[in-house]
Amino acid sequence: MFLGRIVASRIPAPLLSAFVRNAELVKFLAVGSLAFVTTSALFFGLKWTILEGKPITANVTAVLVATVLSYVLNREWAFTARGGRERRHEAALFFVVAGVGLVINQLPLAVSRYAFALQTPHVSPAAENIADFVSATVVGTLLATVFRWWAMRRFVFPEPVVPQQERDAGTPAVRSEP
Repeated sequence: MFLGRIVASRIPAPLLSAFVRNAELVKFLAVGSLAFVTTSALFFGLKWTILEGKPITANVTAVLVATVLSYVLNREWAFTARGGRERRHEAALFFVVAGVGLVINQLPLAVSRYAFALQTPHVSPAAENIADFVSATVVGTLLATVFRWWAMRRFVFPEPVVPQQERDAGTPAVRSEP
C-alpha cells in the first residue's frame, strides 16, 4: 500500500485521525461521488449520442449502471467489515434501498416544479434550470445520501453477528463469505 502511505504522510495528523475514525463514511462518500460522476457522464454521453431525444432512457440507463457499480464498491470496499447476509438477500436489500433513495432524490424536484411552479412559462428558462439543479442535484442528492447511509448500515450491511464467546474474548468480527 505504497500510495496509501504517501497520501497519509501528506495529510495533517488531526485530519488523518478524523478520516481513520470515520473511514467507513469516507469510503461511502467516495463511492457515492464516483457513482454520481458515472451517472452524470453516462447520462450526458448517452443523451447527446446514441439516445438523442430520449433523455429519460439515457438517465435510467445511467442510474442503473451507477447503481450496480455502487453496490459492488460498497460491498467490497466501503462496508467490507460488515455483512453476514446471503449475497442474494444483501443485493435485493441494496436495490430496494437504492430505489427508495431514488424516490427521495426526486421529491425536491417535484416540489420545486409543481408546488412552487419554478418552470417555464412561470419563470425564465435560466431560472428553471437553476431551480432544477439546486432541487434535484443538490438538495435531492443530499437527502438521498443521508437516507442511504442510514439504510445501508441498518439493513443492507449490518454489523455482523458475533458469538458471545468471541465478544467476551475481544476477538474482532470478520465478514464471512456465503
